[in-house]
Amino acid sequence: MSVDDARRAIEDAIGARTFPAASIEVGDRDSTIWSEALGTLTFDAASLPTVIETPFDLASLTKVIATTTVVMELVRTGRLRLDERLSALFSDWRGADRESVTVRDLLAHASGLSARLVDQPPETRREFEHDIGTIALDYTPRTQSVYGDLGFILLGFLAADRGGASLAAQFDAIVVRLKPDQLAFELPSDARSLAAPTQPMKDDARRPRILRGEVHDNYAAALGGVAGHAGLFGTAPGVGAFARALLRASRGDVHLPPPFSPSAVREFSARGSVPGSSRALGWDTMLPTSSCGTRMSAAAFGHVGFTGTSLWIDPLRDRYFVLLTNRACGGGTLDQMRAVRRAFHDALGDV
Repeated sequence: MSVDDARRAIEDAIGARTFPAASIEVGDRDSTIWSEALGTLTFDAASLPTVIETPFDLASLTKVIATTTVVMELVRTGRLRLDERLSALFSDWRGADRESVTVRDLLAHASGLSARLVDQPPETRREFEHDIGTIALDYTPRTQSVYGDLGFILLGFLAADRGGASLAAQFDAIVVRLKPDQLAFELPSDARSLAAPTQPMKDDARRPRILRGEVHDNYAAALGGVAGHAGLFGTAPGVGAFARALLRASRGDVHLPPPFSPSAVREFSARGSVPGSSRALGWDTMLPTSSCGTRMSAAAFGHVGFTGTSLWIDPLRDRYFVLLTNRACGGGTLDQMRAVRRAFHDALGDV
């Protein structure tokens, strides 16, 4: 298998209307191996072509690129501890069934919380805190891992409180050290119109307009575009610069800026002890049945985003894989996107 096979998998997906636009970067700890943009920004015949500088809505890649990284920094500086209980941090987090839940449990998606709220998104942070803090838990904490957004929304609030600045400002201060091409919660005004568009979901009050440089997730939109679970935008080279730092740290490089130390990256990317879960702290880890395909090593860690984005890092193979698409622009189903991701990563198994 080869780059040509991986490119063909993406071209076939564009032809099948799984997504209109795709941007790719594959590299090792030192450099880029393959960088390419494919397709057009929308399915419209007159649409502009995708370019490598096209920003994408990264969706849930926000959880690991931004929120988990900021939490790593807060832990490093002693402003936050992973074993702190939420009952001491949020006034609405009350009840015997939730008393033992910690920051670590939120990162591992093992807090008992459901994926989303039952009703439409609240309008303020205070309302989000109340609704998440009082919603009935779906399961006993730490007995399983149920992936969702609510825990990371709380982590975004907590990061702002303990860091003394917004999640976006703290992330900007960290990521600027890596000199990424473009990776931020708010795109510059001249880049917003060039971003890969998305379409609001059917229950989103912003329908029917197209979203360009505006966060797709309606919870993040209600929070002003900056949230612990979604809101980040980036180009493939921007995500690649971030991935390269994690790859180098996970392979023992001690010369990276904080919080990217080998010990911190290994701690946050190591699979946890929740029964039956592949989750680490924020990150997911390699399973042959997941979106990373069957060719990654057991040390690989990564994440995906609802809009059609993904990032996987394989320390043993010295590789990172960035695939950004805008499936959420009238494209295919989540299952179709998952199949494309698997084909893409498996095709690159020998690269």
